[in-house]
Amino acid sequence: MDRIIKISILLTAINMMIVTLLHAQELNCKVIVMADQVQGIDPKVFKTMEQEAAAFIKARKWGNDAFENNEKIECIFTIVLNKQIEGTEGGFMGRLSVQATRPVFNSSYTSSLINYTDKDFAIKYIQYQPFEFNDNRVSGNEPLVSNLSATLAYYCYLILGLDYDSFALKGGTEFFNKAQNIVNNAPENKAITGWKATEGQRNRFWLSDQILNNRFVNMRDVFYKYHRLGLDQLSTEPETARSLINGLFPILQQVNSENPTSMLMQFFFSAKSDEIRNFLAMTPMADKQKIIPILSQLDVTNAAKYAELMK
Repeated sequence: MDRIIKISILLTAINMMIVTLLHAQELNCKVIVMADQVQGIDPKVFKTMEQEAAAFIKARKWGNDAFENNEKIECIFTIVLNKQIEGTEGGFMGRLSVQATRPVFNSSYTSSLINYTDKDFAIKYIQYQPFEFNDNRVSGNEPLVSNLSATLAYYCYLILGLDYDSFALKGGTEFFNKAQNIVNNAPENKAITGWKATEGQRNRFWLSDQILNNRFVNMRDVFYKYHRLGLDQLSTEPETARSLINGLFPILQQVNSENPTSMLMQFFFSAKSDEIRNFLAMTPMADKQKIIPILSQLDVTNAAKYAELMK
């Protein structure tokens, strides 16, 4: 009888641990791996990569807060591999697209937090080799192997930082600092790019640098107000919320005038352009006439999309 009781207690403890771990995970992430252009590799390898990358993201506890299942952040990582790295078994180059959303209060609508494609993606993947990542030792013994988990971890922290920033002013600083730590200690290899300031003006280095730089502090203020005081209040105080959102665009204009063609501004609009256009479609023409010229300067890529609203 004592043995049965002990086993029962043990099983209960194990079940509680499992429940706790499940609730601890912050990200409900889907991973898609596409490698149609890569020849001579068994497609099962990429299916395994897909499964193991998803397991790596979902199983790890990225922060200190416990998330209930309905609180998990929805995100999709799409890995597109287009060629092999010569002389490196299991080495591939391609791009990584990251999308994440957050719910809007008192609605069925979800707002895009990130919609970004990283074209600096060089990795090494050995089938069934476990994904490993350590915040204190980002670069492991094999840089290209480490670069896969480091890049995934970087965007996991970025997603969490953006989500927390959308609910509390500068709420995501802890996660942005962790992302920057990966930048500062990133793996190094001749095939690896995207972690250094000298490797371009649109990469992981500049994204982290600008998010945490005081020159862009007003953008984080805008990000918080746009979501928490704007979108989240549209259902209860629509006029106040709309007025507040309208007032944020001149602030972005000021940031842009001080930091022209910044990556962070483009990063913001890559996630928000469609949403902002839909928001403006419901805005009086007098307000459109003030806001759309500003948007056409800030988001040149989508200027024609905004201009259609003036017709």
